[in-house]
Amino acid sequence: MRIRAARPEEYAAAGELTARVYVEDGFVPTDFPYVMTLRDAATRAEQAELLVALDDGGRLLGSVTFAFAGSPYAELAKGPDEAAFRMLVVDPAVRGRGVGEALVRECVRIARKQHARVLRLSTQSEMHAAHRLYQRLGFVRTPDLDWSPVPGVDLLTYAKDLGGPTRPGR
Repeated sequence: MRIRAARPEEYAAAGELTARVYVEDGFVPTDFPYVMTLRDAATRAEQAELLVALDDGGRLLGSVTFAFAGSPYAELAKGPDEAAFRMLVVDPAVRGRGVGEALVRECVRIARKQHARVLRLSTQSEMHAAHRLYQRLGFVRTPDLDWSPVPGVDLLTYAKDLGGPTRPGR
């Protein structure tokens, strides 16, 4: 498996996978407006960093959106030395093979490389497997930052302290 920035020819597949996973796993209804945002991987790649996990044959296994403070995809990243990730998805056919963990570890690696001190995320309360992954990788709950983007959708928050110096030039 390899992880890298998505290429334009992969945006549609990454968007479809993201929307499909959220809908099929019951996290959003098919007609929920957020499904359009989930499908729009091209905009995520333009305004943040869209990462993909691929098998040796180039098959899309999963994706995640990584962003620094100031991106519309990093609502929780408040300071210039903070980053966030969101929309982590793994194709159900390959779950349990470490794809999600590899994508999160890549987000941590990028954040550290760019001198972020904190990496944040939001997650739905029903995403139990994701919560276990985040805790295993050293993320801790930050209930004081829990929020609701729309009525009826309550998001839990986690953060990982990365230490290190403040990000240069930010």
